[in-house]
Amino acid sequence: MTLHILNTSPSDRTTFLSCRQALSDEDTLLLIEDGTYWALPLHRRELSHLSARVVVLAPDCQARGIGTDSLNEVDDAGFVALTVQHTRIVSWF
Repeated sequence: MTLHILNTSPSDRTTFLSCRQALSDEDTLLLIEDGTYWALPLHRRELSHLSARVVVLAPDCQARGIGTDSLNEVDDAGFVALTVQHTRIVSWF
């Protein structure tokens, strides 16, 4: 079970595509920093096709004015909890 942390915006599709290929059903994808732009309606469709659980970091979404209505969100404490719950962590920058 791996926690994948993506911080790149949709303008960097290469990183997202590499991350997507590495995801499995048991994994979690956490969108942070500019990675939260994937939560915008224009890009959200791509997230719905992923087999992994998708979570966004709420403070980063709020800082960018991005709504998270249908996505799972965590605060900073939730971010820490995810790192404890997963056996591996991969950061995609």
